[in-house]
Amino acid sequence: MTAPVGQARKKGAWLDRLERIGNLLPDPVIIFLTLIALLVAVSVAAAAAGWSALHPVTGELLNVKSLLSAENVGKLLVGMPETLTRFPPLGLVLVVMLGAAVAERSGLFHALMGGAVRRIPTVAMTPALFLLGLVSHHAADAAYVVIIPLAALIYREAGRHPLVGIAAAYAGISGAFAANLIPGQFDVLMLGITQASARLIDPAYVLNPLGNWWFTLVLGLLLTPIAWFVTDKVIEPRLGTPPVYDTEAADSEVGVDLTARQKAGLRGAGVAALVIVALFAVLALWPGYTPLIDQEAVGPARLEPFYSALVAGFMLLFLVCGATYGRISGSAPDAKSWIDAGANGMRALAPYIVIVFFAAHFVAMFSWSNLGPVMAVKGAEQLKALSLPTPLLLVVLLVMSSLLDLVIGSASAKWTVMAPVVVPMLMLLNVSPEMTTAAFRMGDSIFNIVTPVASNFPLVLILCRRWAPEFGVGSLIALMLPYTMAFAVAGLSLVAVWSAVSAPVGPGAPATYTPPAAAAPR
Repeated sequence: MTAPVGQARKKGAWLDRLERIGNLLPDPVIIFLTLIALLVAVSVAAAAAGWSALHPVTGELLNVKSLLSAENVGKLLVGMPETLTRFPPLGLVLVVMLGAAVAERSGLFHALMGGAVRRIPTVAMTPALFLLGLVSHHAADAAYVVIIPLAALIYREAGRHPLVGIAAAYAGISGAFAANLIPGQFDVLMLGITQASARLIDPAYVLNPLGNWWFTLVLGLLLTPIAWFVTDKVIEPRLGTPPVYDTEAADSEVGVDLTARQKAGLRGAGVAALVIVALFAVLALWPGYTPLIDQEAVGPARLEPFYSALVAGFMLLFLVCGATYGRISGSAPDAKSWIDAGANGMRALAPYIVIVFFAAHFVAMFSWSNLGPVMAVKGAEQLKALSLPTPLLLVVLLVMSSLLDLVIGSASAKWTVMAPVVVPMLMLLNVSPEMTTAAFRMGDSIFNIVTPVASNFPLVLILCRRWAPEFGVGSLIALMLPYTMAFAVAGLSLVAVWSAVSAPVGPGAPATYTPPAAAAPR
């Protein structure tokens, strides 16, 4: 997409100043290089000072390791290709975008979006998109490369600013990560970690994988109107009138009726989509042959292979449907056309791959230094020392989780080392493990959309630059900060009120904990 023919944006004064300050930051590559240099210096100093912590479960002494040690320098130089290729979002982005490039450049997305926006009331677009972002948590990082680009196209087709669509989708997928309408594999993962920690106090304690459902459901319903208001009343007025874009050859004007060949192409793409869906249904349901189901797991965990396979599923869906539409409509009539489309899509990701190279090394080196676990244990110990009332203690846990999120991206990694300290501590204060987990999860999601060290922040920045080539780090932070502030206030209030009234956190999961007579702290 070529550069927009610009029109001035209407800016809120404080967001305008924040954007200007943020855009003084260097390119993300330079940011990550600076962070790596700072990380190396801190690791050397902390290792020399003997900074350490005891693992609350294993009793293992966790020492901060210097990144200039022979071991870590060897990891850096010998494992550099593996460090890049193992960066979780990279493979996912490349796989899904390969298919998405074919679907987009064949004109399939444009034809679908043009039809969709004529049927969806403009006023309903934002809440519908935000709720889709919540549900997409089950697809993990695939949502970033599927929903966010489509959201920009949908808003563009509706005559609204594409960046508004990106903001609403990003807020639902990442900013509201603690919320969901239906429990999924992430609930199983987090509550599994919680259960192991709860058994340090009560060896017979069993957590229901749905133990946070009522909280995440209410949070999702609470954040939806907030996101709707922020998007339509704060973000969209600030961005102003959408620019005029020089559209590509595959595009057509909004509102123009589709040709007979395009309609036939959509029908063919629909049949292709049904074939892909049927294939995955067979692989999940066929008796005696279920490669997408973990037969040895219990409950929702059985579906984990299916959720992981959605990455391949989206790629095949986009690729096959795009190629089918292009063949029938004439926009991409032969194999060379969609192969070229895929190659062009990969070429467009080159800036993202450059950023990811440095981001991957920052994340890996942070892990090698052991600073993350040590910081989490020390933080949990400080939380324990505060001796605050229960609602306020949970709010402090939420805030601490948020601050740690600025440097430790993985929620499960943080919770693995924090849960053995804070879960037993709060159980002794009659706070249920489920309530503690809910507070942590709320805090963990607040800063996801405004921290440049988040694994998917560079991807969203690249997607924004497709529509606004001069879009900077500060621009994205300013775009998403109103969501962060609103979600933080709502989430903090909900945690405080929920714990104060002791409402159940999920089915069979009270907010308070009453130890059985036989249970005693270890």
